[in-house]
Amino acid sequence: MSVKEAFYTPLSPLTFLQRSAFVYPEKKAVVYKGKSYSYAEFYKRVTRLAWSLKRAGIQKGNRVAFLCPNIPPMLEAHYGVPLAGGVLVSINTRLSAREILYILDHSGSKILFVDTALAPQVEGIIKELKTTRTFVNIVDIADGKTLPGIDYEEFLARGWEDFLPSPVEDEMELITLNYTSGTTGQPKGVMYHHRGAYLNALGQALEVLMSNRTNYLWILPMFHCNGWCFTWGVTAVGGTHVCLRAVDPAEIFKLIEEEKISHFCAAPIVLTTLANYPGAANYKFPRKIKIMVAGAPPSPAIIESMESMGAEIIHVYGLTETYGPMSICAWKEEWDTLSSGEQAAMKARQGVASILAAEMRVVDGNMHDVPQDGKTMGEIIMRGNVTMKGYFNDPAATAKAFEGGWFHSGDLAVMDPDGYVAIRDRAKDIIISGGENISTVEVENTIYKHPDVLEVAVVAVPHEKWGEVPKAFVSLKPGKALREEDIIEFCRQNLAHFKCPKVVEFCELPKTSTGKIKKFELREKEWRGREKRVS
Repeated sequence: MSVKEAFYTPLSPLTFLQRSAFVYPEKKAVVYKGKSYSYAEFYKRVTRLAWSLKRAGIQKGNRVAFLCPNIPPMLEAHYGVPLAGGVLVSINTRLSAREILYILDHSGSKILFVDTALAPQVEGIIKELKTTRTFVNIVDIADGKTLPGIDYEEFLARGWEDFLPSPVEDEMELITLNYTSGTTGQPKGVMYHHRGAYLNALGQALEVLMSNRTNYLWILPMFHCNGWCFTWGVTAVGGTHVCLRAVDPAEIFKLIEEEKISHFCAAPIVLTTLANYPGAANYKFPRKIKIMVAGAPPSPAIIESMESMGAEIIHVYGLTETYGPMSICAWKEEWDTLSSGEQAAMKARQGVASILAAEMRVVDGNMHDVPQDGKTMGEIIMRGNVTMKGYFNDPAATAKAFEGGWFHSGDLAVMDPDGYVAIRDRAKDIIISGGENISTVEVENTIYKHPDVLEVAVVAVPHEKWGEVPKAFVSLKPGKALREEDIIEFCRQNLAHFKCPKVVEFCELPKTSTGKIKKFELREKEWRGREKRVS
């Protein structure tokens, strides 16, 4: 026995479930479709999952993938996979078959758990997979399609409820791999360690004042930065997870009433959908609901609308590389006297580093801090407790991202006189549509594959519902003729549908003297008279 064992244990979110199952064994931990699991039952299911994974051959460090919506198995994976010593790879449910294939192969995932409604996205790539040999079907709807493999509940039945000690010896061990949206080419596997997940989960719980009376509604996808670490944070305080398979406004309002929802996270598009739902104009939440929003800065109008219904909007900012939220627009008491419009404008900023995040700066090209004048733009850089360990199997990209000892976000912002950050533009032409990042380069490269296309440029254009969407400007080869629908359909065959352009304009593309397409001119034309919304 060493002295260190008396004063140190590795930080890991696995301890959150162990504690809550001990302190609140009979309390509702998970609610879904009118049924619920107590914390004792939740812990038993997680333990069975972990034992079953070990029986299936999962060893320490092996990757285990889940393609699943916000239902109990997806939540159980956040504990069962790392308890077995594995690394969770939660896959965006909106991706195409080719994108899923890339992630499974790149991560080297051994097992894929897939919701049967999403099985068609996997069925055609099974023979191409390099390392994924075992499939587990999560049957949640009646008309899904099963892959060759076992049912999820049968898989759990193979395990035991016997205590399984935490396998974490070093808190810097990987707990999850979260793949970016491929904004600079192929998606990168962002490495989260147990320490970072633990700290960010606690940090978010502190920022939004969660407790064992919290009833958290799962609107934000759990696949997105592990639900901004609320998969672990809600459990840490002994709160209740209320699962939601799909974003349905009627169901959301119903659950808010029936389950006494106190918190949820969402992209601005979700708030817009709720605010414009029939009857919402005169609706009042039965209690104060804290709503954490990110993905794109919410407009002051939507903030005002939601807060008039009784919500408290908390605006945060971050990236996949920062475990989700890195900063928060921390509210100050002196702002209470401002008008609702002025308050909403304040809340639309990205703010300051959150409690456990450490440091965030806005710097020029020499990494010198820009003046706090609200005008001078620079790049947001960060470092600290909730910055990724690096990109999986990509040391070159990792080194580039951490140049100078800081993580470079690629986001351009100003620093206001009060020290709060406000983003002004994207450095990499990323499009944020409904909270999802879309790479213009990826879309352009897809369109370039069409045999009749000569040149293409893709930019973000404003959209009433999604905030912004891709628009493609296309120049055709001589003698060729295409319709807008032809380009869109071609993209839909090769990309996730949310990445496809919603509008196509055929034209001669403006260029510099060196032949480079002037995308800024195209963008300025589309956004003239409007404020470009970025995050």
